[in-house]
Amino acid sequence: MIWQIVILAMVAAFLGMRLYSVLGRKAEHEEEAIANQLERAQREREAQQQAQPSQLTDAPRNDRALAGFTPAIEQGLREISTADRSFELLPFLEGAKGAYEVVLDAFWRGDKEELEQLCDDDVYSSFAAAIDEREAAGFKLDNRLIRIEDTTVHSALLDGRIARIAVRFVADIASVTYDAEGNMVAGSLDDAIESRDIWTFMRDVRSDDPNWLLDETDAA
Repeated sequence: MIWQIVILAMVAAFLGMRLYSVLGRKAEHEEEAIANQLERAQREREAQQQAQPSQLTDAPRNDRALAGFTPAIEQGLREISTADRSFELLPFLEGAKGAYEVVLDAFWRGDKEELEQLCDDDVYSSFAAAIDEREAAGFKLDNRLIRIEDTTVHSALLDGRIARIAVRFVADIASVTYDAEGNMVAGSLDDAIESRDIWTFMRDVRSDDPNWLLDETDAA
């Protein structure tokens, strides 16, 4: 009897170990499956977030830059941006600031060749005439652009294929004029004077040339 009990106990222990082994592997397999499912779901959520960025990053950069103007200016800028996909407002304004500096410097030095490359025919003719008149009188300029305080869009218009953007510049300029003998007849380099100008730049939006020409100059 005792040996039968021992055998039954051994059989029961064996069956218990087999059951535990099977159930244990099943539980571990289920845990692995659940972990894999959670990991896969997390990857899918991250992929969806990357495919659907926030409204701020999804909005075109140029559209955000065009916001905040008066309705007329905003409409003009958007029409230009639609007609010329390469147009971006902030780089344009940086280019306009650079053109303002270069054109003023060329005019003060009397460099008509450089002005001709940067201006349309009418503006160039006005600059060239002023340079000729100044040189005929024997005057020389020693003007310096101290700083540009502000650069803002004054107006924007798309006329057919011609885009025109007027930019308002507020700058501090020190100006001195000398006569033919080198005597200072006007101005001072110690006192900068605030200058307010509105310059209009134009470009054919269908042209391969990305450069804008100075089309008009006015006092603000």
